[in-house]
Parts: sequence; structure tokens; C-alpha cells
Amino acid sequence: MKIYIRSTGNISPQHSLDTESFFLNRINPSADFFKSFEPDYDSFVDSKMIRRMSRIVKMGVAASLTCLRSAGIEQPGAILTATSYGCLEDSSSFLRRMIEFEETMLSPTAFIQSTHNTVGAQIALLLKCHHYNNCIVHRAFSFENALIESRLLLEDGMAPVLVGAVDEITDDRHAILSRFGLYKKTNAYGNIAGEGAAFFLLDKERGSDPLAEWIDLQILYRPSNEDEVQEAIRNFLKQNGLSLEDVGLVLTSHTGNARRDESDDRLLNSLFRGKNHFPFKSLCGDFPTASGFAFWLASVLLKQQRQPSWMDGLKFPLKKILIHHHSGNTHHSFFLIGAV
Repeated sequence: MKIYIRSTGNISPQHSLDTESFFLNRINPSADFFKSFEPDYDSFVDSKMIRRMSRIVKMGVAASLTCLRSAGIEQPGAILTATSYGCLEDSSSFLRRMIEFEETMLSPTAFIQSTHNTVGAQIALLLKCHHYNNCIVHRAFSFENALIESRLLLEDGMAPVLVGAVDEITDDRHAILSRFGLYKKTNAYGNIAGEGAAFFLLDKERGSDPLAEWIDLQILYRPSNEDEVQEAIRNFLKQNGLSLEDVGLVLTSHTGNARRDESDDRLLNSLFRGKNHFPFKSLCGDFPTASGFAFWLASVLLKQQRQPSWMDGLKFPLKKILIHHHSGNTHHSFFLIGAV
């Protein structure tokens, strides 16, 4: 079954809501981590409602509405949201109030809005959509499992499916994880943290002007060594009747962390030797559902068939893009996206 990416909406640290601006300008982090470039939310939601929404909810709502408007769809057949950390800002607010008020006289609002399914629920409320709605929380496989479920829903006739990946970075989260050496601060070997909200409308029907085709996806958990990763990639391509020669671009998971990037460097010097490649996390930062940004980037490049002004080395026409996403070298996923 062919699955088409009919439209997309993406709020990220880049100008990703406006494709033309994205192709012309690249934004680099001004602090220790990437912060999303957010639009004027008044153009998406009534201003009175915006005041009651946390930042991650606003990003998810704006990205999903952009996606639906681009396709001319009022309501999807199903809504799937993927997140690893959920609404961290509200979680921190609730925990802080517990301490300040000594667990008495607490307002339930921050707790209610801190749950992982808040984004998907808010989208459904705004759309008055009573169709299938699910939130997938599975660490760095969250978006991958949402895509797998979307394929099952499409096979059952629930079309089109709105699927998205949402995670945010907060000062609290960055401070805590920096202590473990994960995120860059004073530690030169830390990753550059990031965030984003990317939504896609998937359908068995190609519609009038689809972006790309989602061909396949495979996940690999805790490989015993790098040879197992390479073998998995070869088998993944072989199962789809392809080889590395058929891939025009490889999007890699380089994080800016010299130590954690060693395995990616070895892949580029062996399996991917001579292939055009680009580290997609240099645009969005590192977070568990960053594969959603890579999915968006691949779709846009295949649709536009042109090179951003800040990227070089691409050869056109681009027909196939391979995404290799991994988090902590334990959660590996491989995506194959094709031009239509």
C-alpha cells in the first residue's frame, strides 16, 4: 500500500512554516540550545484561548492547523500525536507549586495540562473532531510508533490520518540533563538540545499535490555493535528493492557532540562513503522526536527539488532519501521517503 504525505506543518528552530524563508535562511542557536521560531498564534486560534495554552500546545495546534489548511481538509479521519516528554512547562509549574504551597491549596489546572495527550486533545477540541485520537509515548520511538499505527489505521479505512511529533525544551529540563553531560552547556561534548512540532497528513490517496511518498520504516533497539546497524540498513533497503546507489541523500543524526558522533562518522566513512549526507539535528537540535523534523525536511526537499542556499552537494532530481535517526545509540530508526 502506497502512503502519500499530502501536506505538512512544522514549527521548529528554523523558518519551517514558510518554505521559501527556510530555503533562504538558516538560524543557528543563540544560546545553549535551539528554541523554536514561533509564529503569531492569533492567526490560528482565538486570543482568549491562546492565553490558556502552554507553549508546546500552541506549537502543536499551529503546526497541525497549518497541515490541514494546506491540504484543504477540515477534519482528519484520525489524530495521532507522538511525544517523549509531554508538556514539560506545565509539569514543572505543577511541581513547583507543590513545593511552594506545601501540597495544599493546589490548582489542578497545571496538572491537567501537563499530561502527554494534551496536544492531541486540544487539536480535537478545536476541530470538533470525534474520530480516533491517540497519543504515543515511547521515548525515542514515539514518532516511529505513531507512523506504524497510522499505516494500520489507513489499512482499516481511517483516512486521512493526521500524525505529529511534539517535544519542547525548558530551562529546567536543560539544566537537569546537562548535569548528566547529555546537553551542551559548559561541557564541550554535550549535545545541542532542541525542540519542535511537526505534523503530517498521510493518505492512501495522493490528492491533488502531494509532497512525497512515505515508503517504509524500520526500528532497531540496542544493537550489539555497529556492524548490526549497517546490516540492518542494507536489509532495510533490500526489502524495498533498493540499494544504497538508489539513495540520493542520507540524513544523519549528528548532534554536535564529538563523542556521540563517532559512530555516525564511522558510518559515513564505511557504509555511506561517497553518499550525499546532511546532519538534520544541526537545524533542529537533539530531542527524542527529532525524527519528525527529519521526516519534514525529506518531504520538503523531495517536493521542491532544489537546494537550500546554505546547503551544498545535492544532485537533482532527488528520488529517494534515507533517514537514520538514533538517540543515545540505543534507539535506531530508518525511514525511506520517495519523490512522487
